[in-house]
Amino acid sequence: MVLAITRAVSPRFAECEITHIERRPIDLVIARAQHSAYVNTLKQLGCQVIELPAEADYPDSVFVEDTAFSLPELAVITRPGADSRRPETESIIQALSPHIDLVHVCEPATLDGGDVLVLGKSIYVGLSTRSNPAAIDQLNELLQGYGYTVSGVRTDGCLHLKSAVTRVDEKTLLINPNLVDANHFAAFDRMEVAPSEPFAANCLPVGDSIIFPLAFPKTRAKLEKRGYQLVTVDVSELAKAEGAVTCCSLILPD
Repeated sequence: MVLAITRAVSPRFAECEITHIERRPIDLVIARAQHSAYVNTLKQLGCQVIELPAEADYPDSVFVEDTAFSLPELAVITRPGADSRRPETESIIQALSPHIDLVHVCEPATLDGGDVLVLGKSIYVGLSTRSNPAAIDQLNELLQGYGYTVSGVRTDGCLHLKSAVTRVDEKTLLINPNLVDANHFAAFDRMEVAPSEPFAANCLPVGDSIIFPLAFPKTRAKLEKRGYQLVTVDVSELAKAEGAVTCCSLILPD
């Protein structure tokens, strides 16, 4: 059974960090309802979900993906690029440590899990406002004994690498080539998002299904035409904090 870690929406969610979009009013009740539906979707798809309580002092803490990323051999605890988010890793360490070995990124590196795209033994790190080249150097040292190679990828106009490209399956990526250079991923079949849906490149495969935002019907249709089974969720209120479907869970590989 796939293990997924989630965390409830902070009561201070409306004070979240904003980088690439305009701040808009956030309805906390709607945000919590959408997150609850997202968690239920994970459960319906067969995940064992560890639901952590809300962190009242950390507005962005619902986005647990940024605090760590997991590989079959171990999990890496990140050092988030926003100072306000670094304490979020403490509870994630406690949640992960019974299940998997941990290694840690440390100063001067900064790394958000949303900037980490794992494709087999190749790991791509978005060089964004949140993740820096020192993180790539540290990851190569930490993971070289496991056969991984880590390389940096510049992003443009989005918060994280996984705002621009995510894995659909072992051979296929969903990508917006206006936000990241698609040539970095020449070995993969690259499906482009619908031009009118620039932030539709974030999807979350779980088992035989793909969790996908309700807000992007044209890109959804492209995926379904290729035979993928999509389960849509409404994350519109969470998206006001630059959130997406990968952000709200930390998935441990089978």
